[in-house]
Amino acid sequence: MRALIVDDFQTASFRNAEIPRPEPDDNQVLVRIKASGVNPLDSKIRTGKAPHAKPVLPAVLGTDLAGIVEAVGRNVTAFQVGDHVYGLTGGVGGLQGSLAEFAAVDADLLAKAPANLTLREAAALPLVFLTAWEGLVDRANVHQGQTVLVLGGAGGVGHVAVQIAKARGATVFATASAAKHDLVQQLGAVPIDYRTTAIEQIVQQFTAGQGFDVVYDTVGSATLDDAFQAVCRYGHVVSSYGWGAHSLMPLSRKGATYSGVFVLLPLLTGMGRAHHGEILRQATQWVDANLLRPVVDPRQFTLDTALAAHEAAEQGTAISKIVIDL
Repeated sequence: MRALIVDDFQTASFRNAEIPRPEPDDNQVLVRIKASGVNPLDSKIRTGKAPHAKPVLPAVLGTDLAGIVEAVGRNVTAFQVGDHVYGLTGGVGGLQGSLAEFAAVDADLLAKAPANLTLREAAALPLVFLTAWEGLVDRANVHQGQTVLVLGGAGGVGHVAVQIAKARGATVFATASAAKHDLVQQLGAVPIDYRTTAIEQIVQQFTAGQGFDVVYDTVGSATLDDAFQAVCRYGHVVSSYGWGAHSLMPLSRKGATYSGVFVLLPLLTGMGRAHHGEILRQATQWVDANLLRPVVDPRQFTLDTALAAHEAAEQGTAISKIVIDL
């Protein structure tokens, strides 16, 4: 099969190669890959900036996939040949990624793709939906009547976090650049221009100084410090970029809770993989019920132009999610 190989972090380029097509073991599904979602993580792995993903070189990268089941292992009962599936399945920790024509993946990591999405659209969802869900639902248990602030509400994780919080009955606010306010509003949140409005003003204007029940930080660095300022007493801050040194004093004095999200843990450890499949089954239900829709960048990329897709993600020019078609 055809695949893209990364040999080293110095050149950080893709090499076209013909490699053996994998065979699924008893608990795996062989997927004919039709689309590979591109996340900022993918380009960071390629350039050696994501040691936490534990890449093993040479590597086939690509974390998200959507495709068609080609064969199933003898212990697999949830899928059959011809099913359209999607998942966060590899590209880290020595697991083959989705920048290849086929992948043999753990069946627990997969779900049937939504019927009313193309496979290209489905490939945009797994990592960002799992990351948003683990924070908002598994950690913060966001529910009806709460106020939620999503910091970075037009990005990959952010635009899905807005929709999850909305679907669970919360009143949602989201920071974004002015050019993306229409998008944020269409997703169901009140847009806030982070470039012109300080976090203190946001808290005062939208919560009368009380703070938000749940704050999801998708940006990290100083934005995580803003999240600590924005949360209410006994509230909950969640971050998918909780790295670096931060003072917990603003959080502690409110009796508030902090949760970090590291969505790669099931892939890297083998633990909790079935929960990822469960979460994606929920995503499928919500898409089919018109409660969730990925926003996919309209540009077309293929294996031949995969590097350009990564560069677009690195440069921040993407409209929420970029997808590579196979």
